[in-house]
Amino acid sequence: MDLLFANDRRGEYPPSWYAATATPLARFPALRGTVRADVCIVGAGYTGLSAALHLRQKGLSVVVLEAHRVGFGASGRNGGQVGSGQRLDQDDLERRAGREVARQLWDFAEEAKATLRGLIEAHSIPCDYRPGVVHACWTEAEVRHAHAYADRLARDYGYREITSLDRAALQAIVPSPVLRGGTIDRGAGHLHPLNYAIGLARAAAAAGATIHEMSHVHRIQPGPKPFVQTEGGRVDCSHVILACNGYLGRLDETVAARVMPINNFIIATEPLGARAREVLTEDVAVADTKFVVNYWRLSPDGRLLFGGGESYGYAFPDIVRTVSKPMLRIYPGLRDVRIDHAWGGTLAITMTRMPYFARPAANVLSASGYSGHGVALATFAGKVLAEAVAGQAARFDVMAALPAPRFPGGAALRAPVLALAMTWYALRDRLGV
Repeated sequence: MDLLFANDRRGEYPPSWYAATATPLARFPALRGTVRADVCIVGAGYTGLSAALHLRQKGLSVVVLEAHRVGFGASGRNGGQVGSGQRLDQDDLERRAGREVARQLWDFAEEAKATLRGLIEAHSIPCDYRPGVVHACWTEAEVRHAHAYADRLARDYGYREITSLDRAALQAIVPSPVLRGGTIDRGAGHLHPLNYAIGLARAAAAAGATIHEMSHVHRIQPGPKPFVQTEGGRVDCSHVILACNGYLGRLDETVAARVMPINNFIIATEPLGARAREVLTEDVAVADTKFVVNYWRLSPDGRLLFGGGESYGYAFPDIVRTVSKPMLRIYPGLRDVRIDHAWGGTLAITMTRMPYFARPAANVLSASGYSGHGVALATFAGKVLAEAVAGQAARFDVMAALPAPRFPGGAALRAPVLALAMTWYALRDRLGV
């Protein structure tokens, strides 16, 4: 089975609140026949669309191939949070890569946020970007760690956008009885993820990129004269960019061995009206400290968009039941609220939780595995991929030099092995360990 078709109707966005409120976009035609381009990009999410836009700005011809619609995958289904830093904190990065590389990675992440905001402004993308992300802690030890980390970022990285919150200050913003404190990052933000992807697609097409939807790639031939084969046509090119993230399938075994697809889920309540202040008193997003992270925010029409839960196979579980459980633990007063939308999607993680940049074959580049931290970083990855194709690979090489271990068990056993590990961490979450 192919994850591209396991849980979705072909060529249709999932029945999410995002799809229900998306900016209308006419379909791009499927690829028919043989065409030529400098670069063929497989996947029309943030990575692929950003790469297409930045390549066109460098004067290279680009064809983007998408099996469904632009933003169909994680780019159009995620929690919409634009976080600071990398998926690992700077303490971990300094231990793993040294202070110099850790500083580069921080600077890349800051540029990623700035790039995203710049693209929204330059192309008038109507994606409701708002500043502010709360990091909400479940234990006093986590609160102390979060406050110390905010102080360290201010002292060692000059980042002063984070304010520490004690329990009373947190509950003034996030009125939940179970959370103990945390921080708020005013330099981070949140947005409508599908409208952001659609806006990137419009910008790339306006810049001269050719986008083909409903063009499922079956084969990639690397080498001195690469080509990409779909069911209806072929792209002859000089470079191929893989921008498939969790929907890569078996297009490249080198990447697949190091980038693992997992599923995550979101529900949207009915509009809460005046009760929205029982959830959030500011227009900010929230992520908590559970290993399987819960994340939430209010939509512009006053719904609670709440995400959580994971699965590791093909079929999705009962999404409402899966996600309502942590939502009601955090907000027990919402037990009577109707759920209007429930959807899932596939993202991709790596063993280290850092993105995987690679040259898996001759004239083929890839970036994926954002591990739930990809809205800004995937946008930045597209920019870096475009630089590398154009011969300026210094930043690509910094990312590609990060360790990228293979998942144990190979393609057949990696999902069961990961499921066992995640069950253990989920138990720790429940026990408060």
